[in-house]
Amino acid sequence: MSKNILMVLTSHDQLGDTGHKTGFWLEEFAAPYYVFKDAGATLTLASPKGGQPPLDPKSDDPSAQTDATERFKKDDAAQHALANTVQLDSVSTADYDAVFYPGGHGPLWDLAEDQTSIKLIEEMYAAGKPVALVCHAPAALRHVKAPDGSPLVQGKAVTGFTNTEEEAVQLTNVVPFLVEDMLKENGSNYSKLEDWKPYVQRAAHLITGQNPASSEPAAHELLQLLG
Repeated sequence: MSKNILMVLTSHDQLGDTGHKTGFWLEEFAAPYYVFKDAGATLTLASPKGGQPPLDPKSDDPSAQTDATERFKKDDAAQHALANTVQLDSVSTADYDAVFYPGGHGPLWDLAEDQTSIKLIEEMYAAGKPVALVCHAPAALRHVKAPDGSPLVQGKAVTGFTNTEEEAVQLTNVVPFLVEDMLKENGSNYSKLEDWKPYVQRAAHLITGQNPASSEPAAHELLQLLG
């Protein structure tokens, strides 16, 4: 399958004013990366600032490791690609067949408000191209509009990191907003499964996943849409 898929990662590394670090979640990058790679797709990695995106240190804990993260740690080419993400504002949506946003808490601060990212999602969606976002990455949909000017998620079946999952990681009072609440406030048809279970929703060519475990099934869903 010769498809061009863009992966957009956060450049934000500060967890509010806690003094702790955040960034992207390793599994949510590694799992889709290999789903796409193994299907023969051509990948471009991008972030608002370009270069090495910050890794959420918690996602590097032994308890958070999966087959995909272990594979990534032995894969020099993948590490090199990640260390050299292109700057998001240099990307042309015409060059890509689909876009995938891994989560981690970082996107709540930068991608949610990033005008380049907002425009990119609007263009991709309007062009009928698959747009997939998992865990905290649906935060990037906060200000995205449909072609008619309404919130993109309005009336659509979506999911994303739940309020109870945020409570479980004890960051409810640290994050700038809660993904579940924001999606509901934007008029989406939000749904979820129990915490930490894989769950993916698809509305036309908008794909959302609830949590880290949903990143691989969301990537497969995107491939299916690409045929």
